Amino acid sequence: MRKSGSFFHFSWFLPIFAVSESCDMEENDCEGILFADSIGEYDLVRYADRILHILCTEGSMSFVFCDVRYNIVQGDYIILPQASFVSDFTASPGFKGIIMSLSEPFVASMGIRSNYGFIGHMALLQNPVMKLSQHDFRKCLHDMERIRERLEEKDHLFREEMMGHLLTAHILDLYDIHARGQEARQIPERAAKLISRFIGMLYDGSYIADRDLEYYASRLCITPHYLTEISKKVSGRPATWWIDRFTLYEIVRLLHCKELSVAEIAERLHFSSLSYFSRYVQKRLGISPSAYRSELPKN
Repeated sequence: MRKSGSFFHFSWFLPIFAVSESCDMEENDCEGILFADSIGEYDLVRYADRILHILCTEGSMSFVFCDVRYNIVQGDYIILPQASFVSDFTASPGFKGIIMSLSEPFVASMGIRSNYGFIGHMALLQNPVMKLSQHDFRKCLHDMERIRERLEEKDHLFREEMMGHLLTAHILDLYDIHARGQEARQIPERAAKLISRFIGMLYDGSYIADRDLEYYASRLCITPHYLTEISKKVSGRPATWWIDRFTLYEIVRLLHCKELSVAEIAERLHFSSLSYFSRYVQKRLGISPSAYRSELPKN
């Protein structure tokens, strides 16, 4: 397993109106935003499609995002696109944090007028951890505690607008924190829209049946070369890397489902043969599917 290096469904940062965490997390109709104080309180299976924001306030925690294990400590802020992309959460006995879970259907008609959100999205898909300064840590802690506190004011006559503004302020703080650590770049609006559609196709699962660059280029009515160039410009990675990235998310997730054989996983992902599937995984993860599975925790 590789060590973590240094990288938004654009929606990860966007403002959401939220339903209070005081709704029981077991209730089906809880939407918008939920809070928890530990991963143990959070149903990772039930809420697999939600976006997770985690601020570590004490202790440490580790997790695997795709094929990379990340170790976080106090002052780290994590944004995960979907809980289903993550596995093997392990918290130290003294771990404390704020876990904010966002429902994507509520993400934002209130779009902030900047394409930075999309740039940040592409960056966080490569590394979901932000290392905060003491100043930024205090700012994010204050933001999240304030959001959580004000969610309880169910009788507020302008609750929706109030929560929208509080969340927008937090999102803009995250934009600012993340952008200060990234190389400044200007992304043409057309390029951002094309890459947004490309990544949207991957989120929709197109990679399961189609992993050829030409397929995505034809769907976008552009050439494979142009798709590669704008992908590099926006994210620093070619489009084929993103196709592989989403494929690996799903491969790793399915390898954790031990009731599925490796052959069944290869068939489910439309690989032409088990041997080709094994070569694909070996080349990209540096380990065969069977060996990867054998290293997983036994429980």
